[in-house]
Amino acid sequence: MFVNAGLSAALDRISERAADVRRAFTPGALPSHGDVATGAPRQRFALDPMSVSAPDGAYFIVAGQRETRTFTRDGSFRFADGHLVTEHGDPVLGRRSPDGPLEELAIDPVDAALGRAGAIRVESDGSVTYVRTSVDPRTGRRSGGNVTIGRVALARFPASTALGYSDDGQSFSPPSGVVPHVGVPGDAAFGALTPNRREESRVDIDRSLARLKDAYVAFDALAAAEAAHGRFGKTVMDVVK
Repeated sequence: MFVNAGLSAALDRISERAADVRRAFTPGALPSHGDVATGAPRQRFALDPMSVSAPDGAYFIVAGQRETRTFTRDGSFRFADGHLVTEHGDPVLGRRSPDGPLEELAIDPVDAALGRAGAIRVESDGSVTYVRTSVDPRTGRRSGGNVTIGRVALARFPASTALGYSDDGQSFSPPSGVVPHVGVPGDAAFGALTPNRREESRVDIDRSLARLKDAYVAFDALAAAEAAHGRFGKTVMDVVK
């Protein structure tokens, strides 16, 4: 069936509004339409010591495909194969030393293999720490010591930078040629992280559902008008015949 430009645009609007509704349930996501944005970021308490919230305007740095980097506001981290990753499994970048390069943060391979890493958490200054436990083979006595594998990095973009984002609105990328300022939490350029917090989506679910309904109503109206136009054209042709 042929769909005219007006109906096609109306279907696109429905798709965009439906995407915003889905983003309402994605931590740290931004809407594609500003009229359903909540404004200031909202946080909720999380029992997970690996969950942190970034300062407003700052992003965590994630290793993407083909040596690219993407950015996210969602600080729900975990470990996979000894490496610090996002909830979706993408490696999180940080610095092992204050002046070191950005790199993936990982538990000591020996500690990971022997299961000696426990009580893993992310601190307010971005430090990723764990307790290394060991057992004295002669006495059987257990002991432990804190180990820091590095600090999670943060990025900030120049004011008014229009970031592109993924379909779920969670991962962001800057325009070509825009270079972010990179640092760590608590330094001269960035505030501290908030531990045991998870940033909620910046999509207002009620407004986004209302806009989705409006998009469907507009499509129905256009479809009805198109059908009426088609019937009118058929009637005219019948009369001419």
